[in-house]
Amino acid sequence: MALGLIGKKVGMTRLFDQESGAMVPVTVIDVKGNTFAQIKTEDKDGYNAIQVAFDAQKESRVAKPQAGHFKKLGIQPTKFLKEFRVEASELPAEGAEDPGVDLFSAGQWVDVIGTSKGKGFQGAMRRHNFHGSPAAHGSMMHRRTGGVGGCSTPGRVWKNQKMPGQMGHKKITIQNLEVVRVDAENNLLLVKGSVPGPKKSLVTIKEAVKAN
Repeated sequence: MALGLIGKKVGMTRLFDQESGAMVPVTVIDVKGNTFAQIKTEDKDGYNAIQVAFDAQKESRVAKPQAGHFKKLGIQPTKFLKEFRVEASELPAEGAEDPGVDLFSAGQWVDVIGTSKGKGFQGAMRRHNFHGSPAAHGSMMHRRTGGVGGCSTPGRVWKNQKMPGQMGHKKITIQNLEVVRVDAENNLLLVKGSVPGPKKSLVTIKEAVKAN
């Protein structure tokens, strides 16, 4: 359990290691604008957590319950709210500065959570990598799914059977990505490798759970 940041995926680029000369592909994440919205304590709320707000928004574009929540906290409405469970010792003191890019350091391992690109309704070959049916003349199957139900046993279609349907647009977590560089001046994180989602999509960066 640790505090994380919310950011927007800017895009991918590459860096060169000065020592080895190796090319390192990196994803640039903009984390500017994270603010402490609410501090939850075990005495008051039953658990310790920090609510972080990101990306300022007009009050007229926020639902009334959310607008009342922001008004009660005395902060400007935002598009996104994210809650991070923390230990009691990690709760910020009153008047603490809002979390920034300096929360992470180069060489640290992080988990990045995002929403994958939506591909719409796709067939079984693209969605599940089926090899397809015979392509010769007279087959009339080609890219179709094939048999899904069985005959007398089980006599029905199993749950979770791989079939055509919506592809993508799912919550994806990429674990154990290395922070290659921290640009404090521009509030940018450069993470090795790719992260889910298209450009300008929302991502959450947290300390890696499984890294040694």
